[in-house]
Amino acid sequence: MMGQAFRSLGRRNYRIWAMGALVSNIGTWMQMTTQDWLVLTELTRYDATAVGIVTALQLAPPLLLILWTGSIADRVEKHRFLLLTQAALGTLAVGLGLLVVTGMVRLWQVDLFAFLSGCVAAFDSPVRQIFAGELVGEKDLANAVALNSVSYNAGRMIGPAVAGFCIAELGSGWSFILNGLSFYGVLMSLLSLRTQELHHLGPAKSGRAEREKQDLLTGIRYVWQRDDLRTILFMLFLLGAFGLNFPIYISTMAVSVFHVGAHGYGILNSAMAVGTISGALFAASRKTMKFSALPQGAVVFSIACFLGALSPGYWAFAVSLVMAGMASLTFTAVSNSYMQLATDPGLRGRVVSIRFAVFAGSSPLGAPLVGMIANCLGPRWALGVGGLSGVCAAAVAFLYLRRQRDGQGKVI
Repeated sequence: MMGQAFRSLGRRNYRIWAMGALVSNIGTWMQMTTQDWLVLTELTRYDATAVGIVTALQLAPPLLLILWTGSIADRVEKHRFLLLTQAALGTLAVGLGLLVVTGMVRLWQVDLFAFLSGCVAAFDSPVRQIFAGELVGEKDLANAVALNSVSYNAGRMIGPAVAGFCIAELGSGWSFILNGLSFYGVLMSLLSLRTQELHHLGPAKSGRAEREKQDLLTGIRYVWQRDDLRTILFMLFLLGAFGLNFPIYISTMAVSVFHVGAHGYGILNSAMAVGTISGALFAASRKTMKFSALPQGAVVFSIACFLGALSPGYWAFAVSLVMAGMASLTFTAVSNSYMQLATDPGLRGRVVSIRFAVFAGSSPLGAPLVGMIANCLGPRWALGVGGLSGVCAAAVAFLYLRRQRDGQGKVI
């Protein structure tokens, strides 16, 4: 079972990419953890709404730039494009870190850097997700996507703990600077790949037919005509907007409910990562990505949120985060692989971009509201909203499955 889960690592190119990506993922989670802590405790007086706003600014660009990100993902030479985007993300991280270290940082600057990083990530993420297929080929695409999630969430387990140490011992700014330097790991891995062994889909050729295939509206029509893809996007919207707001949940529960410092805050983020790694490994071990796994993940996620909201103590809350991490990662990994494998390769960039825009872009709508609920009613109520989003997402999926069984094939 475990050997099956790690089969993509048998390919040299993917193995090199995974090593560089892990270093960068640790740095990314250091920055994300420190950014929330900086806003909540150093730049404001425990203002959860401010944390929601900076999160929204970072996740809004995929939705704002959707007209371009999908068509570019289908057209560019992905290896070279990732060199540019990864270098840009590293530069932005170092820039923000220098502002913090020198004591010049202001809340509006954190908001600005979050938005700029989100703009770069809006172009980087669809290309990076499709690039997994070029590293391993179509046969192992689902496994590579799941292992990318393992790497991302291994960073989520290690990064927050390291961030807690940096905040307490060195200062917040060094987390941002170290994240910027971590992007050299990805850049070195990209430069070390054997490009002749990549499974190129190839940049799109010129011509009317190809230009039509690159049009975003073609991708939207394609998704809208597919009941399964449309249902997944609706579920992603519900969970992205109102459920997966863990920067708000964890920071406010740590500070306002359990009254722990930076180290305790980092441990909670790492607990979440333990769950997400477990969920990613489970997804990687699956030979097929079935739609039925999505409502199951949504139900377990909602239960975890409700348990977290009712947690009597710090360690009980940490256990609920492990459970929530497993469920959320299973859902996101299966939805990602399912949508890629079920899509015409010529439209994959558009579909991945639409998925990313809906998933990440839904947070700017829900994160400020969840932050306001945490401020006004308390963090436990905010977690309850997350649980309700899982219930609603599962209901949408069960409705689709029921109509499929009845032969109607319509969801919305």
